[in-house]
Amino acid sequence: MMVMASGRDLLSLYIGMELMSLPIYALVAFKNSDKRSIEGAMKYVILGAFSSAVMLFGISLIYGFTGTTELSGVADAFLAGGLNVPAVSLAVVMLVAGFGFKIAGVPFHMWAPDAYEGAPTPITAFMSTASKAAAFAMMLRVFMEGLYPLYDDWYVLLAVVSVASMAYGNFVAIAQKNIKRMLAYSSIGHAGYILLGLISGTTEGVASVIFYMAVYTFMNFGIFAVIMLIGKGKGEKIEDYTGLAKRRKGLAAVMLIFLFALAGIPPMAGFMAKFYVFVALIHQGMLTIAVIGVLMSAVAAYFYIRVVMVMYMKEPVGELEIRKSKSVSAVLIVSLVGVIVLGVYPDILIIFADMASKIL
Repeated sequence: MMVMASGRDLLSLYIGMELMSLPIYALVAFKNSDKRSIEGAMKYVILGAFSSAVMLFGISLIYGFTGTTELSGVADAFLAGGLNVPAVSLAVVMLVAGFGFKIAGVPFHMWAPDAYEGAPTPITAFMSTASKAAAFAMMLRVFMEGLYPLYDDWYVLLAVVSVASMAYGNFVAIAQKNIKRMLAYSSIGHAGYILLGLISGTTEGVASVIFYMAVYTFMNFGIFAVIMLIGKGKGEKIEDYTGLAKRRKGLAAVMLIFLFALAGIPPMAGFMAKFYVFVALIHQGMLTIAVIGVLMSAVAAYFYIRVVMVMYMKEPVGELEIRKSKSVSAVLIVSLVGVIVLGVYPDILIIFADMASKIL
């Protein structure tokens, strides 16, 4: 993942992506006695191999046209002109498809719900944050550094993927009864929001992507930590949280904060993450896409608040055991502090995100 974030050559970036993907395929199948885990891993492996081949073919086309795989050299070749041929657009489409799989963007999301549901919960948390952050870091490198001269070609494609991801992820999440599956569709929706910063094509947009990804990491690790604390095989179904506020007020309050953050409700950090993304779009005159993003945020609030209602508005049913784990509790506390502090004082991180964006 560090290679994906720091590489300056298309091939080294691709190798970094593969080195990240192969262990995650195995981690998804870690519960080899669980059919859901094996099924999720198989879908992930098959679709992952296909998307990697598509991306590699796109890289080969770019090399064929520019004579180099170094990002600065690719940018220089396209700036020199004379490469406006249909095959260049095909290469861009293939790269978008390859990246779309890694970030679970629509229509390349098919693996995500089953992989998220089947994988052990700690692996789901890791996969939904770390690998997604690395994929977005690689996208920023490739599109803002190497392919920026082709901005007019790729921003339209990414806009379509973004809007489709926000709409599909948020609407389908409403119907889910398994909370890990709901968070999988939520992750698809959040991928759409994060793409908005890249679509703007500015350093402000890049900074908003970096900030959003950091905040999303805190939010997701936090809510998955709560799921891990629900013991005896429970915690995956939304109904498992029925009446949680009447049993464990503290844990219910913490989960409430993470759900509000994911929904983008102020003063949580999730609100500031979406705010910076929308501002970057508006400054570029992309008001229509920003409005769509705001409307989809309203839809997303529904399925997050549904969990809140189950926790606070219903009476407890059956027994519920809370696990005691110092490591998970530590993750929970760190995530909680991150979500609250970055919501109230976002400049703590946005300054560094802005500095990083100017490098590109």
